[in-house]
Amino acid sequence: MDRTRVIIMGAAGRDFHNFNTFFRDKQAYEVVAFTATQIPGIEDKIYPPMLAGDLYPGGIPIYPETLLDELIEMHHVNSVVFSYSDVPHEYVMHKASQVLAAGADFWLLGPESTMLKASVPVVSVCAVRTGSGKSQTSRKVVKVLREMGKRVVSVRHPMPYGDLAAQAVERFATYRHLDLYRTTIEEREEYEPHIDLGAVIYAGVDYEKILRQAEQ
Repeated sequence: MDRTRVIIMGAAGRDFHNFNTFFRDKQAYEVVAFTATQIPGIEDKIYPPMLAGDLYPGGIPIYPETLLDELIEMHHVNSVVFSYSDVPHEYVMHKASQVLAAGADFWLLGPESTMLKASVPVVSVCAVRTGSGKSQTSRKVVKVLREMGKRVVSVRHPMPYGDLAAQAVERFATYRHLDLYRTTIEEREEYEPHIDLGAVIYAGVDYEKILRQAEQ
């Protein structure tokens, strides 16, 4: 069977999630590469085999997005999946034009293809761009729910600057965990206020595994 060859365009967050939830175990598709932008130092890494699954024993290479045209041609790519945010509509459509001009289909995966089913109530805090105040709002929601007697944990999107395999599931409840996961200054700025509240916050790469732990 000829597999549909796919590149996932991302920034070390939604791209990995889209792969995990939609592509990882589907024999009909072969994800030949991720391309990365926005996140420093992620290019030239490998999405590790332990996260990529049985269909990818060597893992999946991650390249700079600047190589997209070359990668489409080199791997005879059928489809490119746009999988990052914090950009305007015009930017997305310019990327679509680039992909179509290179001969591949341009995809956006929708909620039904990528959402996880939770066994507990979930409050989602979203924003149109970085710096809108999601972190502060999330902490306020935690405080209000705890005052109501609810048991609450927080889950945030990853900042995967280190070992992706080691960062599959990260749980932060004390300052010791910050050292355990070798967090960056940027990560500490996000996690320490939750710890100071006496709250637990999860992060990582594999959000189904994170969800299953958080549900407990």
